[in-house]
Parts: sequence; structure tokens; C-alpha cells
Amino acid sequence: MRTCLILATFCLFLAGCSTAKEDNSTGDSVAVQLNWYPEAEHGGIYQAAADDTYSAAGMNVDIRPGGRATPVAPELELGRVQFAMANADDVVAFRRQGMDIVAVMAVAQNSPRCILVRIDSGVNSFDDLAGMTLQRQTGRLFLDFMRSKGILDDVQEVPYHGSITSLAADPKIAVQAYSFAEPLLARQQGIEVRTLMVSDLGWNPYSSVLITTGKLIRQQPELVQRFVDATRTGWRNYFANPDLGNEAILAANEHGMTPEALSFGATELLPLAMPEGMKMKDIGMMTSQRWEELISQIDAVAPDQATPVKASECFTLEFL
Repeated sequence: MRTCLILATFCLFLAGCSTAKEDNSTGDSVAVQLNWYPEAEHGGIYQAAADDTYSAAGMNVDIRPGGRATPVAPELELGRVQFAMANADDVVAFRRQGMDIVAVMAVAQNSPRCILVRIDSGVNSFDDLAGMTLQRQTGRLFLDFMRSKGILDDVQEVPYHGSITSLAADPKIAVQAYSFAEPLLARQQGIEVRTLMVSDLGWNPYSSVLITTGKLIRQQPELVQRFVDATRTGWRNYFANPDLGNEAILAANEHGMTPEALSFGATELLPLAMPEGMKMKDIGMMTSQRWEELISQIDAVAPDQATPVKASECFTLEFL
């Protein structure tokens, strides 16, 4: 399976998935692998490419869109990309599998992960999900956490295919979602929805996390520093005015994304990235306490999956 996923990503690359500007300028060639189709959660990276922040920092950046089965960590470990996007729980999972993956900045301080239900479903809280059918990706740790709380005991789980169209046909369908994306897409289809935030249950990993390998940190710390600095600038610029970044995302996303959804996403993502007390200069920051709490939760809900890891191995503040 791992080999097939790597080959699939290579085919996408050959098909021309990159949104980086094609020119003959000199600079370091840097590839960054996204963990999903281009959306607002990747806004800072597209902004930094579109407004020439990366090129001004001496880098030609190749942004590679992801999808439902993108092999993010293998792409990094094979050296096919230098950076990638993930969530904090993914980082812990990668390291538990023996991969030397390290987070260097985290944009969303609070998780956008939610369960999306129709208003007329009768579901007002997680306790009301009994009898519903949940469309979800298999293997996601937030599901293990929900199961540990007994929330999914009477819920039928079926595969999630990256679409919320099933909500239009059946009020008994619930869908995994991000609060800054799918809710508006549903409303644009005439479906009134409610979001149940998984963070309200206590599961709140960092999201839109920029990751790389320990090897690159050790061998090319100057490159990592330049890319982190430029990406942080890209996110600041995106939150100030996302037009350029969203235009680039629209050009790269062939999965029904709309300008309205991206505008909504940028607006909804800002308070997740800048909760009360944070300033724009602090964007990307992380704490040991948050990583330690997440690792404890993962160890509790998935104790047999792999070797436990330490928080200090999962992230670094060296470049912040």
C-alpha cells in the first residue's frame, strides 16, 4: 500500500500539480507537500508563493496538492519534498511509526475538526449522534478519542469520500469536517447545518502544522529558517488580505472550491490561529504542554500501535 501511494503521488507530480511560478530565476528549489486538496488551511503557503515572499527569500517553491491518500511522511523521508503540511496528531503518529518527522510551526492553535450534521437531524450535541451514520476517514486518531468517550457506540461508520453532498439526501448522515470549509459548502447547497466541535470534547491538536525531517534540520538549518520565516510572513499577509493566496488556491483546486468558500475559510481560520491573547507576531508558536497532553491522549486511546514518543522529539521552537 505504501508503495502504491508513493507512485500515485509521483504520477500527480508528473501531471503538473505544482502551483509554483515557472521562471528561470535562481534560488534554492524547495518542494512542499500538502496533506489535502488546496484550501484555506494552506493559505499562507499559497500567499507566500503568489506575492513573491518565497522568491524574495531565495527559494523557488513547488507546492504539491494532496488528497485522501497522500503519503506525506514517506514523501519527506524519501527526500522528494523538503516540507509538508499535517496536523499535530499526525506528527505523533508518524514518529510512533519510526519516522523522523518534526513540526517547525503550527498555524491553527485550536483544531477546526468537527462533525457536521443537518439542523433538521435532531442532533444538538455529541450525545445525540446515536442512530446516525458517520462518514469518516479510517485510521484517524480523533475517532479513537471519540470512541474512548463512548460517543460512537451506536453510530454506524462508513467511508468519507471528501464530499458533503450526502447531507442533502439524508438527515441521518453526519460527516467529518473542518469548521472553516464544509459548513459554507453545505449552506451553498441549501443545507442548514450544525457543527459539533471535537475540541469541546478535549481533543485539540494543532492544525495546519508545517513539518520537515530531523535530517533536514540537522543538515540545512539555514534553509529551514528561511522557509519558516517566509511561510510565517505568508500567513500574516494572508490574514491581512487573502485575495492573492485564494486566487492561487482556486487555480490549484479542481474539487469544487469556490471564492466564497475560501473567503469564509480565511475569516473562520483567523480566530483559530489567533485565539485571545495571541498577536500576529506569535503566529506558528507551540508549547511543550500542548504536545505532552496530545501524546498522553494518543497513548491512552491507541496504546498498541507503535513505540511511544516524547514531546521534545515531535517539535522544535528553534526556527520561531
